[in-house]
Amino acid sequence: MQVGYSAQDEAFRLTLRDWFETHYPRFVAAWPGGAPDANELTWRRAWEDHVCQAGWSGLGWPEAHGGKAWPLTRQAIFHEEQARIGAPLGVNIIGHGILAPTLIHFASEAQKARYLPGILSNREIWCQGYSEPGAGSDLAALSTRAERRGDHYVLNGHKVWTSFAHIADHCFVLARTDAAAARHKGISFLLVDMRSPGVRVEPIRQITGESDFNEVFFEDVKVPLDALVGEENGGWRLAMAAASFERGTYFIPRQVRFTQELGALTRLAAGVQRGGRPALDCPHLRRDLARLAVDSHVLKLKSYRALTHAMRGGPPGPEGSSTKLHWSESHQKLLATAMEVLGERALAGPEPTGADPQAAAWVRDFLWTRAETILAGTSEVQRNILAEQMLGLPKN
Repeated sequence: MQVGYSAQDEAFRLTLRDWFETHYPRFVAAWPGGAPDANELTWRRAWEDHVCQAGWSGLGWPEAHGGKAWPLTRQAIFHEEQARIGAPLGVNIIGHGILAPTLIHFASEAQKARYLPGILSNREIWCQGYSEPGAGSDLAALSTRAERRGDHYVLNGHKVWTSFAHIADHCFVLARTDAAAARHKGISFLLVDMRSPGVRVEPIRQITGESDFNEVFFEDVKVPLDALVGEENGGWRLAMAAASFERGTYFIPRQVRFTQELGALTRLAAGVQRGGRPALDCPHLRRDLARLAVDSHVLKLKSYRALTHAMRGGPPGPEGSSTKLHWSESHQKLLATAMEVLGERALAGPEPTGADPQAAAWVRDFLWTRAETILAGTSEVQRNILAEQMLGLPKN
């Protein structure tokens, strides 16, 4: 495993750091109405637009498609530095991180020419039409269907937990095109215009009060035949490939933010009084913080391991399940510890406009973490993968 970066990569880091430290504070200062809510979609989209317009997009794409063709190490450094400065995650991460590399590898030249420029410039936002009410972790059970009729498909179905569907221009959809085929076969990968007649989006109100997730209904939606990526009934292979893209850098910003949050939690505990003494003096709390510090270090090493594996061209394996499981459950522990430190201040709720905005920010993040052991594969599914593929245990 490669631990750390070369001298050339570290010199490159300084260039990136200088850019972020110059541009991000200026961008924040110029935001109308003062400092923005870090989770506000308008703010996240605006910063993402700024980064793309400055030329920091298509980092790993071939130069022939307008990309920078950076190696994975420099892509990782970019994500580290953007997270370090406190910049928000973008809203088109699905387009940049999942769809674009899928199109580069599998799409026709006409499809690449049509869709890649919109992703590169961030003009077109994408969402992912995978999960359904009866097909979440078991994606092969999907029932959305696309029937071929002349020069188009007719799409009918119901997707759920679709991030950013309410602001997306397009959606890449897995749909069954051969009902008689085996579960993993007979599925196709379609590019759908979200403004098409018959597409209906219903936001899902989350426990945080936000509505980033949505239900999407397709009711007799006409999809042109040239919106099919790859072969008809060959969509499962594309879906699995899409899941592997960006695997070397996916958890890097999350690991950086985990470390930042742990530092903020430690400072919070130092400033909260318990029985006339700082909460940080409590042995129980110090033990929990020490365990979280170990988690932070191990997650960093896992990120390096994944990066090294990807650099060597290795296929994605069950190690990704280990990282996802570890990160999501450790992140829940970190925010639960923050609630313990806040005590009755946590009752203020997640609204940032309340009397205690610091507590509200912690509460919002705590509530959000409730979903992290479900999204992108539940903890139960991750444990099954590790048991079967790493430990060789029999299936249930």
